Amino acid sequence: MNIIKETFDKSERLCSRKTLGMLFETGNIFHNSLFKVVWDKVQNPIQGPAQVAFSVSKRGFRLAVTRNLVKRRMREAYRRNKSTLYSHLLSQNIQIVFIVIIKGNSVPDYLTIEKSVRDLINKLIVLTTGIE
Repeated sequence: MNIIKETFDKSERLCSRKTLGMLFETGNIFHNSLFKVVWDKVQNPIQGPAQVAFSVSKRGFRLAVTRNLVKRRMREAYRRNKSTLYSHLLSQNIQIVFIVIIKGNSVPDYLTIEKSVRDLINKLIVLTTGIE
């Protein structure tokens, strides 16, 4: 059995400008109560089952301190709840990349973010079930 650590390494972060550009051009989009998620299946192999980026708009959150706080909360919620997504992707032998963009302009508390992150992970599991 593969044990998935509750870490968020560099290899799990989506940093490639080329991949981000392709993601916004050809990616699939869905929304939940708090986030907009753009995701796609990987063309070139990546290190892990998934790579993710988190985005907080400057228009909605003027202060950098606030943007960083929200991104920190989003990353932490993902780090603590990603194991179900990873185990599903590994069992299906699928690799995906996605970006999580927060909607709205008020700072949500951690529990709200965590619930929404769990919802988006479950939605990704459902959406990737039919992919070959």
